[in-house]
Amino acid sequence: MQPLSERMLADLESRGMAKESPILVRIFKEESEFEVWKADKTGRFALLHTYPICRWSGDLGPKFQQGDRQAPEGFYMITPDLMNPNSNYYLAINTGFPNTYDQANGRTGQFLMIHGDCASAGCYAMTDEQIAEIYALAREAFFGGQKSFQIQAYPFRMTPLNMARHRNSPHMAFWRMLKQGYDHFEVTRLEPKINVCDRHYVFDAQSSGKFDPAERCPAYSVPQEIASAVRNKERRDEAQFAQLVSRGVATVATTTDGQGGMNATFLAAVRAHGGPGSDIRTASGTIPGHVHPPAESSPGLSTASLFSFASPASRPAQVQVASATPASGGGVFGGLFGSKRETQSTDTRTTAGQSPQAKAAAATTTASTGHTTAKSGTAAKGSAKAAAEGKKIATAKPQSSPAKKTASAEADAKPAGTANLLIGAAPTVPAGSFDSRFGFSR
Repeated sequence: MQPLSERMLADLESRGMAKESPILVRIFKEESEFEVWKADKTGRFALLHTYPICRWSGDLGPKFQQGDRQAPEGFYMITPDLMNPNSNYYLAINTGFPNTYDQANGRTGQFLMIHGDCASAGCYAMTDEQIAEIYALAREAFFGGQKSFQIQAYPFRMTPLNMARHRNSPHMAFWRMLKQGYDHFEVTRLEPKINVCDRHYVFDAQSSGKFDPAERCPAYSVPQEIASAVRNKERRDEAQFAQLVSRGVATVATTTDGQGGMNATFLAAVRAHGGPGSDIRTASGTIPGHVHPPAESSPGLSTASLFSFASPASRPAQVQVASATPASGGGVFGGLFGSKRETQSTDTRTTAGQSPQAKAAAATTTASTGHTTAKSGTAAKGSAKAAAEGKKIATAKPQSSPAKKTASAEADAKPAGTANLLIGAAPTVPAGSFDSRFGFSR
């Protein structure tokens, strides 16, 4: 229930945004950036704030199976029951993975979160200060009547340059599918309607038929003004892509051995501090002493330093009318977010990004019941409330020294029986199996 800061309220007012207006989130792995968009007086989304991501794990590419440590990519709908105020990691938002597309393509995993504590094992980890503000923005949008908000998780900004740099990736077919949804949002600044059929995403589709994730797509159309604008953008992007390839723009490695990423702002702060080991205060929040940055080869270090080509800032394309062609192939807040919980007595934790020796030395901790109280600008830690009915599991975050704080699976179970509102994307070639480096699976 931490209120929005006076700074944020003033920012909203200056941008013509009500604090209760809908939000939308975009995540970019390679850049390690987390965007919060908010509906303004025009009813369209405008960028409110870009948060540097403190830590994410795995590689660029989707999550395939439980235990691969991959942070998910795709389109996810967040409902109030996926908000966890009793997280091990200060506050958490469950992405709802696997969504309908993930399920249709046999992808497995659970408890993939956006949370605080800056330590990740398949999640998008922010600082505690950041997640407090993000959580509050989502809360106010729900109070304003938004039923769910969309998270669009991408490997990188879907520019022609980035597509050219990653053209050798085995995930390119999947990413081209994601780019369609990216383009729909870019040209409209409206949340794209998501459906899935034939095991892939379709965007802003209108049909009298039923969309079945595993069956052929029904006949459908896309509003002409959207289809035309998207088609024009795709043509421009493909022309620029071809030009970049012909000029010999360099490709990047298809894997970083699961190093994951950390925004350059946080990485620079860790380096300036002489490395991890004690809490580091930054303008974007506190980096706990237990956090280990990725190796130099990670894609999340500094995207701008990897190439010399400049990409123009993304702007909404002018909408033009044309024929649509389907693509082939306690209180009120407690009532919204509260749920009965069960206490999980133990929580196996292993530090993300450590050496095998350090991982082997990570301690198993025991949680006790209690509750979490959020304070402005602090990372107040508590234990989770007891519960029943199998809805969510919350474990307490132990009070340990920074050197011994470790990353673990988010102890928030997705509520049983919750309708999964999000749907899909096109299958891609599996990137192979991954060794789980943790004592749990995600």
